[in-house]
Amino acid sequence: MNGYIERQKSANEFSLTDLPLRPDLRGRVPYGAPQIDAPVRLNTNENPYPPPSTLVEAMVSAVRSSTGELHRYPDRNATELRADLAAYLGHGLTAGHIWAANGSNEVLQQIMQAFGGLGRSAMGFDPSYSVHAIIAATSATEWISGARDDDFRLDPDKAVAAIEELRPDIVLLTSPNNPTGEVLDLEVIERLAAAATGMVVVDEAYFEFTRPGTPSALSLLASNPRLIVTRTLSKAFGMAGTRLGYLAAHPAVIEAMELVRLPYHLSAVTQAMARVALAHRDEVLSTVEAVCAERDATAAWLRGIGLEVLDSDANFLLFGRLPDRHAVWERLLWRGVLIREVGPPGWLRVTIGTAKEMATFRAELEDVLWSCVREAHGRLGGTSTVPAVSPLA
Repeated sequence: MNGYIERQKSANEFSLTDLPLRPDLRGRVPYGAPQIDAPVRLNTNENPYPPPSTLVEAMVSAVRSSTGELHRYPDRNATELRADLAAYLGHGLTAGHIWAANGSNEVLQQIMQAFGGLGRSAMGFDPSYSVHAIIAATSATEWISGARDDDFRLDPDKAVAAIEELRPDIVLLTSPNNPTGEVLDLEVIERLAAAATGMVVVDEAYFEFTRPGTPSALSLLASNPRLIVTRTLSKAFGMAGTRLGYLAAHPAVIEAMELVRLPYHLSAVTQAMARVALAHRDEVLSTVEAVCAERDATAAWLRGIGLEVLDSDANFLLFGRLPDRHAVWERLLWRGVLIREVGPPGWLRVTIGTAKEMATFRAELEDVLWSCVREAHGRLGGTSTVPAVSPLA
């Protein structure tokens, strides 16, 4: 009995540190934006508009049709979905150029599994999408952080020099970049691809939010067999809960993905819902214009009250420079507005929501900034009142 009690006590005190975890994973914390049920959630770059009722009805019908075959495994290679994705992208692509998985993060993970791994390296240019480095770490791929300029833009000459010197096996570019919103010129992508000896991945998760006429890296695929362009239905399509990401590349890259994918990784329900969304894409993407208009109006307003704002071609804005960004983030949350404390110190990122949500954001942010000014004024021994001007102007 005493031995049983001792074993139970040991089991109750058991923790992650007692497991034979890979040494390189020790001390890490899981990735994830705060999931807080705030009245106004502007922190994860989702499309703020729910699927239209016609799409919902079509999806329900498609899922109902697929349930009769749920006792069977789904199409392992998602052939019909990949054909639909190719038709959506254009550029002469076929199903043989497309690969799909559970969100673009799984696509990126499969890229790392195929072309990274022990003894290999991946390079990105920070600040950028932090999950790139996390996926590299979990796939035992060395992560190399390349630098951006003081304005957070990518300097092509410095980037080429870094690639030629360090010779990473994978170069990760993000366009529009998260969290800055910068779009890379095609000439820059071509230069970096020419300098690279391995694979070059252009993450275009937010491409549908770019300004009209913005060219996609898809146009470079025909002449660059080691180039990969990743996309998602989570952002502009408003399908974050569906989990569908995909890539376009040379057919040889698709063969590589088949080597590392899990059997039947993409469910029949996911495939059916994604195909319906693509069939209704004109209706689904009709909200993009409203989001972009709200983005530009919000950027102008933030600059009007004295904040710095980076030009963005995505559905978010990075703004600063704030002496205490955590205090601003926290006070906004107290007021029911959740944005993202991410990126360089002194900066915050806000996802563009509906007109009503952004009106609330503006009102609450201005009030928060005023309260910070009053407190600072008081600490400096000033009077209890401050001039009636913009808080940071």
